[in-house]
Amino acid sequence: MFKKYRIIKIVSLSILGLLLILFSFGYWFMNLLPPRNPELEISVIEDLPYLSENIIPTRGKILAVVTSTDVMGNSGKSTGYELTELSRAYYVFQANGFEVDIASPLGGKPTVVIDDEDMGAFDYAFLNDTKAQYKASNTIAMKDVMANDYEAVFFVGGKGAMYDFPNNEHIQSLVRDYYQSNKVVGAVCHGPAALVNVTLDNERPLLENKKVSCFTNKEELLLISEARSIFPFLLEDKIVEQGARFNEGSMYLEKISHDNNLITGQNPWSTWVLAETMIKQLGYTPKYRVITGEENAIKVLSVYYTSGKEKAKELLDQLIIKEKQPVKRDLIAMHGILATMKGDVGHFFNLLKLTSYAKTCAAEKEKL
Repeated sequence: MFKKYRIIKIVSLSILGLLLILFSFGYWFMNLLPPRNPELEISVIEDLPYLSENIIPTRGKILAVVTSTDVMGNSGKSTGYELTELSRAYYVFQANGFEVDIASPLGGKPTVVIDDEDMGAFDYAFLNDTKAQYKASNTIAMKDVMANDYEAVFFVGGKGAMYDFPNNEHIQSLVRDYYQSNKVVGAVCHGPAALVNVTLDNERPLLENKKVSCFTNKEELLLISEARSIFPFLLEDKIVEQGARFNEGSMYLEKISHDNNLITGQNPWSTWVLAETMIKQLGYTPKYRVITGEENAIKVLSVYYTSGKEKAKELLDQLIIKEKQPVKRDLIAMHGILATMKGDVGHFFNLLKLTSYAKTCAAEKEKL
């Protein structure tokens, strides 16, 4: 009997010890992250110099298209379009002299997906922008879009696009006509679902032999293991099936493909550069924009994956201490968590060390 109680005691103490370790680690991890900034949520365009200063005269209009789908097939999982993929492109277009209209397959008010962890000043400004919110809540039905009114089209991502973009005849017609008339066609993340069933006048697939990026199979399946059964297809598979030259970057890092007037991006973190590449393709030099902390974090992560931890630390020194630029260190930490999901413990600890080093750099900057 005493032996039994001793075993129970040892097990109980072991569980308690493990809980204390997990609690301590969680406390340390949370202290690595920057404090929440409540001022972000009240951001407005008047506070953002990129939008409120050195205003460029109107150059035309660009159409942004979002999904009308709010549920992923028969899974019951909610979906919609990604706010950050719309808001950031919307403001790049606007800052560069283009008015933006928003359309969707059904028109009206589509469902928006908001990830609080990804939100920045421009995203909150979009939510606080009366004109932008009116357009987002009263989207133009694709059947009513006047294609000649626009210089370019941009397909916003969001998993709902997998269901109502590929077979929409109005989307197919607009994409075909724009591409063949050399107007700019852009799409990000799941947005390239709009391109997969487009056939040109020569009866060949639009995507055939085109350099294309989109949300990859690896990115999809890591977050939704049952994606093959939930979606009608995996977007990377479909794009390759159409004969495209698939251009894959690192998971959840910025990557775009620019093939003449067709410009595509791999994921939400590709939106800024994709929108500015569209501006370049339209014949203009993009307006100067202060790089965001998220984009700088992506740079650090890219250097880490290509050149190692020490080079990434050097870049953190350069960005934070010397150039006094922001770096969104919680994004670096998030990649550490993603590393554990992939079973890569080495990257997990390295990325947490990088997050800690970024915090140290931020503290050093405050002393200068």
